[in-house]
Amino acid sequence: GDQIEHVRSGIPGSLRSGACHAKRAMDGANVEKLTAHPVTLTPQPGWSCTIWGCTVACAIVSILDLHTTMTTPKLRAIDSPAQGDSTNDDGVPVSVKIRERIKKAQKRFHANDNIADFIEPGELEKLLDEVAGKMQGVLSSLVIDTESDHNTQDTGRRVAKMYIQEIFKGRFQAAPDVTEFPNVERLNELMIVGPITVRSACSHHMCPIMGKVWIGVMPNEHSNLIGLSKYARLIDWIMSRPQIQEEAVTQVADLLQSRMNPDGLAVVMEADHFCMQWRGVKDMDSRMINSVMRGSFLKDPNLRREFLSLVNNRKG
Repeated sequence: GDQIEHVRSGIPGSLRSGACHAKRAMDGANVEKLTAHPVTLTPQPGWSCTIWGCTVACAIVSILDLHTTMTTPKLRAIDSPAQGDSTNDDGVPVSVKIRERIKKAQKRFHANDNIADFIEPGELEKLLDEVAGKMQGVLSSLVIDTESDHNTQDTGRRVAKMYIQEIFKGRFQAAPDVTEFPNVERLNELMIVGPITVRSACSHHMCPIMGKVWIGVMPNEHSNLIGLSKYARLIDWIMSRPQIQEEAVTQVADLLQSRMNPDGLAVVMEADHFCMQWRGVKDMDSRMINSVMRGSFLKDPNLRREFLSLVNNRKG
């Protein structure tokens, strides 16, 4: 306590310095006996002695340090994580916390699923930090010198930000707000919206998917109507996830069906897949086209034919 600190402060600086050198020598890999050369200290008030080597000084300081260590409680800085820390207060990565909540709710979290309901306030920023660290590790494993290469010094964080806030935002953000209007005029004629540009990335190789989508709606008097721009917002929310086109077009149809409840719904998507154009066979001319028909579009071949004819004429 105070008495120990008083003794420590009373030791001359030269003696304390000698003790430190002696301690470092004793901690070395090759411990050697200190040479027994007398060291004469300049007389200080209350001090008058000649010490052989620095052994005695080292022992005094070591005893004082040991007493301080044993009597002083250790403090842990756990009140708040450091800036940029991707872990919670208990040291668990935020991705693990989110995954545990999803599993507890017995929900799916595939690449093209939305998990916004399981992300708590402030966790998206921590998740971005975590992904940035993992991306930095990928670059390191690719043997890219991100320290001296000015082009890649912050690439890990840029990629993480792009994934979380842009091209995969449909996984982490709630569905956009959409105002629905009642069908006051009881419209029951075919409506076609498109082409709407779609952008995504394939789940298999994370390569871009770029294309267009057309929507056909056959409303009834009980259907909800939405503004034209809302089709684009909802489709972008679905496509802003790792996708495969066959599942994406079904998700678009399910979402619009639940929002509008029409008599009939048709979705046609046509897209370029860079996983085939950029890599693999590198075929630049191939495209994928698929469709989903619901309700009257599925039952009425004339309505289906009319829709597909109008879409094909628009594409031409």
